[in-house]
Amino acid sequence: MMTARCLIIGLVLTLTATSVAAERIKDLASVAGVRDNQLVGYGIVVGLDGTGDKTNQTPFTIQSVRSMLHQLGVTIPDNLNPQLKNVAAVMLHATLPPFAKPGQKIDVTVSSLGNAKSLRGGSLLMAPLKGADGQVYAIAQGSLVVGGFGAESSDGSKISVNIPSVGRIPDGATVERVVPTSFGMGNHIIFNLHEPDFTTATRLAEAINKTLGEGSAVCIDGSSVSVVAPKDPAQRVGFVSMIENLTFEPGEAAAKIIVNSRTGTVVIGRNVVVSAAAVTHGSLSVTITNNPIVSQPGPLSKGETVVVPKQDISVKEEDARMFLFNPGVSLQNIVDAVNSVGASPGDLVAILEALKQAGALRAELIII
Repeated sequence: MMTARCLIIGLVLTLTATSVAAERIKDLASVAGVRDNQLVGYGIVVGLDGTGDKTNQTPFTIQSVRSMLHQLGVTIPDNLNPQLKNVAAVMLHATLPPFAKPGQKIDVTVSSLGNAKSLRGGSLLMAPLKGADGQVYAIAQGSLVVGGFGAESSDGSKISVNIPSVGRIPDGATVERVVPTSFGMGNHIIFNLHEPDFTTATRLAEAINKTLGEGSAVCIDGSSVSVVAPKDPAQRVGFVSMIENLTFEPGEAAAKIIVNSRTGTVVIGRNVVVSAAAVTHGSLSVTITNNPIVSQPGPLSKGETVVVPKQDISVKEEDARMFLFNPGVSLQNIVDAVNSVGASPGDLVAILEALKQAGALRAELIII
């Protein structure tokens, strides 16, 4: 309990003492149109050690194997249903970074689609990776790296470490197609803030205008800033490099309190204040204890020994704690008041919720 309380105090003091410092534009905003693209595909993993799909339960695995072998010139009779234990149908997904060119490599994640127990030791056969438009942007193939491990005995007992049905292929896909981008188009470049804020957007435009001249940057809204840019691609790259390394002071974040109900961790922003309020917090505990009594009959009485149930009930009520907060009190005063009486993080959460319900807490309370 003391450790959690110290953690809360440390976080609060850090947030309170830290002033807003200048940050680079590249850490707060991104260039519009320069983004990742998600790819997805379907494939077959072979070479498993008997841990593949159960073909009688996953007919699409057999269908895929038939289709693949037919393309390679091998025909399987229709009345033959091969029992394949070393094959698994899998789904693939990868992230295609911006400006990726044909021939470059990207990582691929491979996940079992059927009931394969493990993909350890398997190899993915050539599989296309498609984008949202249905076009093939990469081709994946290679040996899987599986971090999980599973084992099972004949009596049904088994053990599993991590997830053996998911693996990765580092540099397992080769880019085949360039994704069109709007980076080199138009006369302007738009910077989009990671966290929309009118103050931050205004200061970002002011920092650019201070360097390039008045009118070079204009705020579109609280999230985007438009900057006049050169048309030549080579000049535009150096231009963006210069802008994204400019520094300025972003606007302060809105007052927030984040509570993790599972761990009891509470993080309080530096701008949190409360209006005048008084809060009483206490607790009532009821304890019920079973103390059975053994009734022993006298000699020659022909009675039977019986157990008579008996329950002791005790009620303990802790002294209620009264917290008085003056108008505009800071978060440091709140924490000091709670810790001065030896309260727990749970008590602090209860007080914050009560202040929120009373309309005295000038902050957004987020419970996760």
